[in-house]
Amino acid sequence: MTIRSWRIARPFSGMVNDLRLRAPWYIGDWVGKEDVYKDFATVYRILSGTLRIFFVNLLPALSYGLDMYYRTDRAWGTNEILLASALPAAFFAIFSCQPLTIVGITGLISLFGYTTYDIVTVRYGVDFLGFMGWVGIWGAVFHWLIAIFNWCDYMRYVTDFSSTAFGEYVGIIYILKGVELLVEEFPPNDGISLANGYLSVIIALLYFALVWFTERIGKGRYLHWYIRSLCNDFALIIWVVFFAGFAHIPGNLKNVHIETYPISKAFQPTTDRPWFVPFWEIPVKWWFIAIPFGALVTALFYYDHNVSSLMAQARHYPLRKHAGFHWDFFLLGCTTLVAGFVGIPYPNGLVPQAPLHTDSCSIMRWPKSSDYEHLAPGEEEEAEAEAASGPKIVRIVEQRWTHFLMALLLFGMMTRPLLVVLSTVPRAVFAGVFIAVGWSSIETNPITKRTIDFLRTPIRTPTVRRRATLLFLLIQWITIGAEVAISQTLGAIGFPVIILFLIPLRWTWMLKWFTFEELHQLDNPTAEADVVLASLGGRPDIMDRTMPESERRRKIQHHANGPREKDLDAPHTTLHPTQPSSVASDTPTTHSSRDTDVGHQATSRKPSNATSALGRNAFAFRN
Repeated sequence: MTIRSWRIARPFSGMVNDLRLRAPWYIGDWVGKEDVYKDFATVYRILSGTLRIFFVNLLPALSYGLDMYYRTDRAWGTNEILLASALPAAFFAIFSCQPLTIVGITGLISLFGYTTYDIVTVRYGVDFLGFMGWVGIWGAVFHWLIAIFNWCDYMRYVTDFSSTAFGEYVGIIYILKGVELLVEEFPPNDGISLANGYLSVIIALLYFALVWFTERIGKGRYLHWYIRSLCNDFALIIWVVFFAGFAHIPGNLKNVHIETYPISKAFQPTTDRPWFVPFWEIPVKWWFIAIPFGALVTALFYYDHNVSSLMAQARHYPLRKHAGFHWDFFLLGCTTLVAGFVGIPYPNGLVPQAPLHTDSCSIMRWPKSSDYEHLAPGEEEEAEAEAASGPKIVRIVEQRWTHFLMALLLFGMMTRPLLVVLSTVPRAVFAGVFIAVGWSSIETNPITKRTIDFLRTPIRTPTVRRRATLLFLLIQWITIGAEVAISQTLGAIGFPVIILFLIPLRWTWMLKWFTFEELHQLDNPTAEADVVLASLGGRPDIMDRTMPESERRRKIQHHANGPREKDLDAPHTTLHPTQPSSVASDTPTTHSSRDTDVGHQATSRKPSNATSALGRNAFAFRN
């Protein structure tokens, strides 16, 4: 291997490769029939996906805005949050290589922001926005260096071990923030009454419970699929509208002075200042003190944004179009710079909004009994697991309209009429949003499911050695606990180091603690599609070297036998002339992660008659 074969020694090659791979798809992202106007289902996915991701992005952003509003002495308020969500959304919708990745305000940058405020402004009296301007400058420089020298290639080593731990951590932080917002609703904060505090708790818990129940209806098999789709897509906003009126019902409820969301003038900063921050006015020494802060922001965004992109393009999504990690990270540096100049929070990729965006653009269908009429010997168990997993993704509507239209709606929220409407919503609703979104992330996380399965039936584990499963879960939970603990201290700005440490841990020491077979059963790469790995330099060699022998033999046998008959009959997508044919099948793909099914492979009952059982049970509720 020569020095020139190392991608780090070929600056700009990653960004150039990203643009070269994605450019043939750009026009089709806007006007292509396949992803824009192929049929009613495609158009519906774009419109419903726009509304769903708009509210899924808006409500948590406003919730974090409320948290930052109080903890930064109103330096970051409503309009700063809306602009920090709308500006990068429009920018990435037009210029990015990965338009499925939603960019906006996360709880992690909220945590970084008010921790920096406590250190720099509260302790030393330095202007917060001026200092954050310099943090944005240095952060942008570090972003550009990473993109230029192809360091995003490191993300191809990310597996579910670290990405699911990060998702669990984010869910826990969401719930903690919801509780913190409810604490603010009790006296002696700003002359708030005790009745306001109790009513706020009731509203938040009712909101969470009703959203959870509505989403269960949406994911169930009862009622017409139109009703289920509405419940699944709009559960958050349905109950926001309800509780905006609930707090104003005449009678005893109206007599309680419930605190509502604070707003400011349309398209104006929250405080009396110009949009452009005079960052050069702070003392010169603080220009350079901002360097380590910029490095920490870069470390946070390096993992958070790239993992968001990986999760939005995870292995269970049948994607056809290429990814572009290096180019998008370069664009993220640009938005970080602009955010520092105008005094708004730095935007980056969102978890769980990014994979939810892909879900919103997914066209699903329930399995048909005909899918399993021609089963090869030994495939009955696999077919039963697939059928029990529910609807399958047959196609992803890969376009830019949902992201772009969401940006326009976010800009519209900065107008006076919509700000007035926002001011009628009780603050407790946003605490409920935190709890609902956080619990949704925790409930569906493979770590949670595997932990519950282990506690419920410890004799049924993914690995032959039960101790291996237990050790794997303990490492994940200890890491999550450490991240949550450090997030509650002034050292919170350093928590990205713990997250990044998980990647080398997985490919060094854990190879000594577990066998290759056990790691294969417990963990998998977050993204395996060729269209995704092409941006990251391809599949890492270490994954092939650590592949267990049984999996190697299975792949050789599968390649020798060829695809099943039902795979040959499945519809395929028309490809761009430059696209390899091996990466674009519309064969139905299981919506749930492969991780959640591994734990029952060794002990599942073998069906006596797989085809008839599937026909009687798994497809009985098909519409």
